[in-house]
Amino acid sequence: MFSSVLDTSFSFNDLMFMLKGAGVTLMLTFWAVLGGTLLGMALGAIRTVAPWWINAPIGGVLDVFRSVPLLIQLVLANAFKTIIGIQWPPFTIGCVVLALYMSAYCAEIVRSGFLAVPTTTRRAARSLGLTWRQDLTEIVFPIALRVALPSWIGLTLGVMKDTAMVWWIGVVELLRSSQVIVTRIQEPLFVLSIAGLIYFLMSFPIARFGARLEKRWHEND
Repeated sequence: MFSSVLDTSFSFNDLMFMLKGAGVTLMLTFWAVLGGTLLGMALGAIRTVAPWWINAPIGGVLDVFRSVPLLIQLVLANAFKTIIGIQWPPFTIGCVVLALYMSAYCAEIVRSGFLAVPTTTRRAARSLGLTWRQDLTEIVFPIALRVALPSWIGLTLGVMKDTAMVWWIGVVELLRSSQVIVTRIQEPLFVLSIAGLIYFLMSFPIARFGARLEKRWHEND
């Protein structure tokens, strides 16, 4: 059985093709996480302090991005780009849709982080003479960051895996490159095992970074 596993048509060039796809996956993840985090932080902060007549429309739009499956969002965005006259390549469409998708979740993570700061803590800070800016940067933000970080790490890892859906709009990332090789050599178990290992190697440092940061924070408490 072991010798049959080693008897494969999978070549070094196939591995390089998959690693190239992994590079596309990492680039998609980077731009989606960067854009989604920045937009999500802004929307989360607005939703925390804005009146209901601003909060409600923003929440409604975010609910749409959270409720509609990502695959449908990708296909619709890629289809409507020609209708509205946008000549973006599929990679850019994938980055934008993934960033908007992530921002919808990141906004709620940020909002929950801000709401986790007790009102009494903020009142105590202001009674000690801290300005609104000092209260925000020295009290609210550090506490909110600790609350939000685990969820943000999980969201980032989820977005990395969700990049596999962009192959529906013509982007050759890791999963799509694996499927191309499987179609050619007809060894799905072996090829997908390698793809899974590559996904793990890309995700593991992010998960460990979050765990180490949490541990350091707890040690400094």
